[in-house]
Amino acid sequence: MIIIDDIEQGSPEWRALKAGIPSASNFDKICTTKGEPSKQSKGYMYELAAQVISDQIIESYTNQNMEEGKLREAESRKLYEMAHDVDVAKVAVVYQDEQKKYLCSPDGIVNGKYGLELKNPLPKTQVKYLLQGSLFITGFYRWDFQSYVPGMPLLAISVSRDETLITKLESELHTFVFELDGVIRKLREMQ
Repeated sequence: MIIIDDIEQGSPEWRALKAGIPSASNFDKICTTKGEPSKQSKGYMYELAAQVISDQIIESYTNQNMEEGKLREAESRKLYEMAHDVDVAKVAVVYQDEQKKYLCSPDGIVNGKYGLELKNPLPKTQVKYLLQGSLFITGFYRWDFQSYVPGMPLLAISVSRDETLITKLESELHTFVFELDGVIRKLREMQ
């Protein structure tokens, strides 16, 4: 596992690290929760190939509620640290290995032992998130999820590894990356 922690998430440098690389936050576009190929796979593949070929990354969708959630992230991280008596390290990205074929951008790594995802949604959107992709990349045994909305009780859950799903995800990712490399190669030949 390779951890990059000297870059701020959302910065141009962070976007450059992610360019053309499948990210755990988009693994649902490669593999469904049933371990089957996603119908969104080709579109996501072309998006990543375009990032590599054009050296441009289109900004992802954001709205006022999402921006408000980002503003509360530091407060949410501190609440998690206090509630669990742990230290949470901020990181930019985590690659599975030196090949850097896949990555995740966790909201923190707890005491170097497991990952943390923080969501700070509107009260009506507190939901459970699937985190198996981040577990696959890091090799951690668990990933904690905390949803924080001021004035409401914290929603905190721990997600353990689902080895069956992770095996299917890994297979789909290998196929996806192989095909992505082929698309990029063809596009470069056309330049």
